Amino acid sequence: MRVARTVLIVLVILGGLFVAADRITVSVAQNKAADRAALTEGLTTKPKVSIEGFPFLTQAVGGKLDEVKISAKDIAAGNGEQTLRIDSFHADLHGVRLSDSYRRAVADTADGIAFLTYEDLTKAAPTGITVSSAGDAKSKDGGALVKITGEFMGARLSVLSEVTVRGADEIGLQAAELPKAFTELGLEDQVRQQIDFTRQLTHLPSGIALTSVTSTPDGLSVAAGGKNVVLAN
Repeated sequence: MRVARTVLIVLVILGGLFVAADRITVSVAQNKAADRAALTEGLTTKPKVSIEGFPFLTQAVGGKLDEVKISAKDIAAGNGEQTLRIDSFHADLHGVRLSDSYRRAVADTADGIAFLTYEDLTKAAPTGITVSSAGDAKSKDGGALVKITGEFMGARLSVLSEVTVRGADEIGLQAAELPKAFTELGLEDQVRQQIDFTRQLTHLPSGIALTSVTSTPDGLSVAAGGKNVVLAN
């Protein structure tokens, strides 16, 4: 009985040491992964990386992590002068394969959400244009709508604009319908040149593509997903 108790105590101690070592190791790995992800995607602020599952050590030895979560804030996206700030980005990566002495991490699949505030959309819009919530309004096909306001040739302009995904990393805002006061004068093209625009959502993980847009009271929620998504390289 005394031997059995001694063995049990030893196993409990060893188990505790293993858990402690595992948690310390995963903490170090998460920090290094965040550094690599920031470098890979050209981020100015360090993201948060969380490696899920237990134990971590056996996953690392096997060269594949079950699930990794990454969160980033204040991403300076866009292309050239057409900038657009991404308020936040969250992604779940599944089946993350490790290689190159653990410096490279590629997920079998991933899905995520990028959030854009109306304030940031307004800053990214053409000069003089304000982007705001369209309330409960929905497009004919149920897509996301926003409200666009501004001035054109001295006249106040307020329209609903449909937001759609265009390509892997771009969203577009296009007025659903223009007031007759402008179309009857043959000014549709000129008005659209001022209020319709597209912007890129850059600095997201390579291999992930935008899939859909949903409007909320505070901004746009842009869904993304993909295969062979690069977390770190």
